[in-house]
Amino acid sequence: MINYGKQSLDKDDYKSVLKSLKSEKITQGSNINIFENSLKKKLKCKYAVSVSSGTAALHLIAKSLGWKKNDLILISSITFVASSSVALNLGAKVDFVDVNYEDGNISINSLIDKINFYKKKNKKIKTVVVTDYGGLPADWDKLYKLKKKLNFSIISDNCHSFGGKYKNQINYQTKYSDAAALSFHPVKHITTGEGGAVITNDNKIANKCNLLRSHGILRKKSFSPWIYKIKEPGFNYRMSDVNAALGISQLKKINKFVKRRKEIAEIYNNFFSKFDVCKIPYFPTNKEHSYHLYPLLIDFKRINISKETFFKKLRKKKINLQVHYIPIYKFDIFKNNRVNLKKLKNSELFFNNEVSLPIFYELKNKDVRNICHQIKNLIIYK
Repeated sequence: MINYGKQSLDKDDYKSVLKSLKSEKITQGSNINIFENSLKKKLKCKYAVSVSSGTAALHLIAKSLGWKKNDLILISSITFVASSSVALNLGAKVDFVDVNYEDGNISINSLIDKINFYKKKNKKIKTVVVTDYGGLPADWDKLYKLKKKLNFSIISDNCHSFGGKYKNQINYQTKYSDAAALSFHPVKHITTGEGGAVITNDNKIANKCNLLRSHGILRKKSFSPWIYKIKEPGFNYRMSDVNAALGISQLKKINKFVKRRKEIAEIYNNFFSKFDVCKIPYFPTNKEHSYHLYPLLIDFKRINISKETFFKKLRKKKINLQVHYIPIYKFDIFKNNRVNLKKLKNSELFFNNEVSLPIFYELKNKDVRNICHQIKNLIIYK
């Protein structure tokens, strides 16, 4: 079965992990600092705080920004549920912003409409969470101007876009946002097994995340190692040295990982651009896509086949697609949110038409061509 995503591990990864397992410390050891320093160097940011997952990174950033009960958080409707769950767990209020149909990123026009709506209600927006959907950077110049004008904070949910660039800047996340969350889940560009990181140029956010990721424990140099202080409750969101060891090895290969994803995307682009029932991923020249996902939009109404049937037929051919994502407002945990679907028409259409094709480093060209051929049979010959 060819899945939509998969990790790529080699002998260097195994060697790095085995070396860590044989070391004196397999957690809170030297690999954490090495990995964090490597992230800072690669992404050209001042601070990197490794954590146990991308969700943990979002949670710590939210806590560092002071999210509290009834704070208003705006989130793209097409993204993973993690950021919305963080908001609910902190007692904040969530509202959803529509996306651009052509790229799945947060719509600036819809965001402005939402801002004006709450301005009339004299309600302040605390934070806007921006997902670089699929690996394509959002419209960060426009987002930053709104942030400065209206004095809200921005979290960059950068879990999709490691290795992406905006205006040829790999550090755009920390340039335009208060902090960014990274994910190192196995289907992402690099993996630590499970893991994530907070990256930022703000020392207050970095210090707070460092504190909260380890129970809020503050240690000072002392001849009594059992003495420490806890000024506020934290969490066990630490990354182990074993995970960091894998991350150190994986990070060295990020350029070739992203390059291969682009090669696969180019094959898909060249093939599916020929069919008017398909819409390939769009991006302008000032953005560099890192292709965590390859979201193909298919007009299922025109080909007269349901998405469920489409998936089932491809599974019989051992091709396992995915959909990213069910719009967050459709989940039961948001059933009390009043949603105007007319204001989310792109999200509805995007969800109805989007399928994520397989894209990962070890995917062979012959398999890519087979995927193209099998999909062509369904959209043309039904």
